[in-house]
Amino acid sequence: MSNRYLVKTTSMLILLLALVSSVGTASTEPWKFGVMGDSQWTTSDPANANPSTVPVSIIYQVNQEFIKAGVKFVIAVGDLSDDGNDISEVTRAKAAQPLLDAGIGFFPFRGNHETVGQNNGYGLSVFRSNYPQTQTGTFTTTDHKRYKVGDGFSSPVSVSTDLNGMSYSFDYGNLENRARFVIVDTWATPGKVDKNPNGYSYGYTVNDQQAWISGRLDKKSRKTGHAFVFSHQPLMAEGHQDTMFYGYTNSNPDWQNRFFASMQDNGVKFFICGHDHIHQRSIVASPDGKSHIEEIICASNSSKFYTPKPLDDPKWFGQKTRETSIAQDRYTVGYYIYTVDGPCVTVDYYSDDHGNWMSDANYPNGAGKTDTGVTPSFHFVKKESWSYSKNGKEFLIPQGTSYAKVSDSFKGTIARILDGANNSTERDGSFDTKGGAGRKLTKTVDTGWQERKAPLQSKHDPYLASNILYLTGMGDLGREQTDEYTLSINYHPNMLHTHHYKTGLIALATKDADGNWVNAVDINSGGAKTFVAGPWKKGYALGTYGIDQRRKTVWAVINHNGNFTAAKFDK
Repeated sequence: MSNRYLVKTTSMLILLLALVSSVGTASTEPWKFGVMGDSQWTTSDPANANPSTVPVSIIYQVNQEFIKAGVKFVIAVGDLSDDGNDISEVTRAKAAQPLLDAGIGFFPFRGNHETVGQNNGYGLSVFRSNYPQTQTGTFTTTDHKRYKVGDGFSSPVSVSTDLNGMSYSFDYGNLENRARFVIVDTWATPGKVDKNPNGYSYGYTVNDQQAWISGRLDKKSRKTGHAFVFSHQPLMAEGHQDTMFYGYTNSNPDWQNRFFASMQDNGVKFFICGHDHIHQRSIVASPDGKSHIEEIICASNSSKFYTPKPLDDPKWFGQKTRETSIAQDRYTVGYYIYTVDGPCVTVDYYSDDHGNWMSDANYPNGAGKTDTGVTPSFHFVKKESWSYSKNGKEFLIPQGTSYAKVSDSFKGTIARILDGANNSTERDGSFDTKGGAGRKLTKTVDTGWQERKAPLQSKHDPYLASNILYLTGMGDLGREQTDEYTLSINYHPNMLHTHHYKTGLIALATKDADGNWVNAVDINSGGAKTFVAGPWKKGYALGTYGIDQRRKTVWAVINHNGNFTAAKFDK
């Protein structure tokens, strides 16, 4: 064999290894997608900034937040304009162009307002002509460059070709970071129209499409770690009482049971929707009680805001008992950033820090104000973060109950909350007809794990002596500080010496704002940093931390969520 051949072969192998390495690295990179709510302009427009019932003045501000966040694509949950006319739908598509020019995909779907346009076939033609990406994933920038976002596009055309690009699904990501998105459209089409007693024009039902939905969600065949389901109408709303099941919350329970089961059985954690113009998180049970799903109703991107209907209103048909309220934020403009990071998905909800906007003709501040009808410059702040992880657990903690049932393990690392209670007094705005205080909010505490690996160690990091725990869900909306609680994690004693135990050089660690591992009590709000060489005892104050050498655990009394590990510090 010649030297020239050896050199050529070696070069090819090096190139191949580099390509494999780069693909492997890309597959583990977290990525983000955005979600935005209904976009309707419903009042006068003295600034001439919101043509054709489209709130361009709001959309442009939210677009910039998505661009700054570096999301890969944005999903809009329907009601793209208020009047549903062709010119309005074209205007909404143009308002998304800044996203496309930034290389960010935009995936919308119809809401009920897309079915009310004047003689335009329920908006199908104008939707398809403006959003071909719902069938292909292909986008075009202002300067005519084309690119693609997502793959594996599918629609239930075996049910009807009317649904092509209306209901659709696609995949994004690589390997363990790959996710499937399933969008369900049940609105009227030229081929099927049913005017329901609740006032909406329905088309092909969830039941008609269930075989396609179940096939797209099937975890054995879909080859994605995550799946998300979207539709315009909620499973159970707050301000609206109609549902995607051809009627009210009591309608077609068999359809509901099958739909809920198809999500739960295939590992879907979040059902995401709009229609209500309220930020609402709930755990909703199927009518038979066998399936549960977390529903995320999106905050408004409109000049319209709704108020929850009374819980004892007869048009709930007694179904509100199936809903556990987690968080609610009303009368505000907001958006969502979802981060997919291996087995873990984290959601950050942002809304403007003013809020309490009035609705429709009184937007934003009310009659008599000189700026009525003019959208303000929003200042968006993070209001809430929550997550789930395929390798973790979820615990529902009602107010007044202990966090001590939170316990999880992963590949030899065990994490437990030893003490603390949900002392929140927050309630939602869902009153009964006599008023009242609203429903007490339940907290969803979620765990997840990242395995400790050699690449996590560097000369700038402490030695990590356990796997890494993700812990979220213990704070109230609008507050980073949580209840006080005691967290314990066991450590591996490798490379540890007696003086580490006596001096507190091994401790429960978390990441600071710069991503550095620090003592977990350093991130507390308040409290005094106090080291104890020994086990935790009830009554230890906030800021106390220690090492239980007999049980090989580190523990700390803290009041924040985050990522946690046992770590050895140099000083």
